This record gives sequence, C-alpha cells and structure tokens, in this order.
Amino acid sequence: MSKHLKRLGYDWAGEKFIRNLYKELGIKGQKPVFKTTRSGKAPYGKFPYLLRNKFIAFPNQVMATDITYIKTPWGMMYFTAVIDLYSRKILSWRLSDSMKTDFCLECVREAFEKYGVPAIFNTDCGSQYTSGEFIELLKSYNVEISMDGIGRCKDNIFVERTWRTLKYEWIFLRDYRSEEELRKLLGDFVKFFNKERIHQGLDYKTPDEVYREGSFPSAIIKKMAA
Repeated sequence: MSKHLKRLGYDWAGEKFIRNLYKELGIKGQKPVFKTTRSGKAPYGKFPYLLRNKFIAFPNQVMATDITYIKTPWGMMYFTAVIDLYSRKILSWRLSDSMKTDFCLECVREAFEKYGVPAIFNTDCGSQYTSGEFIELLKSYNVEISMDGIGRCKDNIFVERTWRTLKYEWIFLRDYRSEEELRKLLGDFVKFFNKERIHQGLDYKTPDEVYREGSFPSAIIKKMAA
C-alpha cells in the first residue's frame, strides 16, 4: 500500500506510517479456507510437476490455471483464469455455476488465441484438468503438461496468491446481487489487477508493465539466481 500510494504522488505514505495506521484501525487479513479441488479418475494418469527449480525467463513460457469458489446469495459460483507466471498477468477468465470442464476449456482456448501457446501449462490434479477433454486440448497444441503434487498448494503459488487478492481486496469488500453484477465485478478486478495493482514480487510494477517489458527487473533476477 505504501508503494502504491507513493506511485500516486502521496510522498508521506511511508511503510512505517502505513503499518501504524493499519494497527490503529485494527486492519488485518482474514484467512477462510475451503477445499474445492476434487480428483477425477484421471484416464491419462497424473503428469509430473515441471516447474520445480525452473527459471521462468520470458512471457508465455509458462501459463497456469485453477478454479476458485465465490459464495453468492443464490449459490456457489466458480471462477477460473489462465495466468502468465512470468508477469502474473491474467490472460483470460470465465465464471460458471457448475464445476463442469467446459468453462475451463473455453478459458484456455481464449488465452492461447489471444496471447499464443506456452511451452508449459500447469494445473492441479482436479477432475477438470485430468479429464480426457482437457488433456487432449493441451496435447493438440503440443504443450508440455505439468501438474502440482498432491496436497502441494505451493506448487501453484502465483495462482493461489491471485485468488487471495481477488477475495480479500475485491470480492469481500464489495456487494453484488446478481450474476450479471458479479461478472462485471470480476471484469473490473481483472482490469485493476493487470493495469493498476503493483506487486512486491515484480519490483512494485503491474503485471501489464512486466508483460510488456518482457524481462524481469534486475533485483528479481538476482533473487532467483541466488
């Protein structure tokens, strides 16, 4: 928040001042945890995890996806997105009232059509991603398939952190009374996340800025090479 406010011209917003302000106002994060991943029969079996100790050097090298729940007054909704792991940019997204595979396939197709085909595509082991339809789609693009280890949420940590931002900084702070309003809310979030929200892990730049630049800031390269 300190870095964000300074980018907007508020030079007084030092990190210590913001921390003290949060403490005075009693602002702190909440951590509700729900499990939505359900393993399928996996006709192709589980694919290996390919990202361990891998240096991601450019946009579209690795894309990843996942599904997160959104609890609404009319029932549970499910949000999926394809994210470029180099820049954290959200490339495409879909909202569904069921956990069927169709909306995941549409999301991946849109990302590939708009931004190109990655070298590696990473998912968890949910039934949507181990289904024959999903695996055949990725194989048709000659993409290397990577899957998180069982019970290892940190294997897809950038996507999980995106869900955290979506919930704590957007969904929980806003009201929506219909699916139409929720879709607009999500569209606004994607624009905000890509174009305005700075990330400490991106040297306080936005995903769009890093995606356009096509190279990590030097500080990040040094950190990853250490």
